[in-house]
Amino acid sequence: MGKFFSFWILWILTGNPFMALLILLVIVYFLDRRFVGLFPSVTRPFRRNNQLRKLRHSLQLNPHNTSDKRELARLLMEKKRFRQALPYLEEVLKVIPESAEIRAEIGLCHLKLGDLEQGERMMLDALELDPRVHYGEPHLRLGEAFRSSDQKKSLHHLEKFQEIQSSSSEAHYRLGRLYAQMDRRQESKEAFREAIAIYHSLPKYKKRTERPWALRSRFRLMM
Repeated sequence: MGKFFSFWILWILTGNPFMALLILLVIVYFLDRRFVGLFPSVTRPFRRNNQLRKLRHSLQLNPHNTSDKRELARLLMEKKRFRQALPYLEEVLKVIPESAEIRAEIGLCHLKLGDLEQGERMMLDALELDPRVHYGEPHLRLGEAFRSSDQKKSLHHLEKFQEIQSSSSEAHYRLGRLYAQMDRRQESKEAFREAIAIYHSLPKYKKRTERPWALRSRFRLMM
């Protein structure tokens, strides 16, 4: 009702329903970016592409710059260009073979490219080097990757992630989805409720990143 009233006021002020709708959408977008965080940033892709151009130019001048290769790979992964990111990470690993973080990132690329066996191997290597690498995120990504093909393995990794990240709404949301898929409905509901409870207990600075998972959990409970 409030949105309709706002739209009606804007329509009167602008004299154009399409302009009123556009203004309302812009207002909703900025409010979401400020307080909720469900909508993606409009400017982020442009900033990221600019960074990619600078890094590629830098690597043309200095092909052995390991930090530039890693940053370039990270940005490519953000764009879901995992096949392009993989060679850069593999080159970085040759320079710092003891890096659990690089192994985890290579593992993620393989998982996203559908090579679950190699992805799992690299993730487990990373976790063996550092059980808390990326704050336990390899467990979360393995749980996500094996959700359809091996539910037992998926459940194991999601539970391991919960042990490391007890304050993660995302972990409980994904666990709830997995329980629902396994037809364990009561446990699924409990996981979604826990995701919401965790969100409410978080400090303000962390609520923004966890808010989408709490909202998804609330929607699942409503459904």
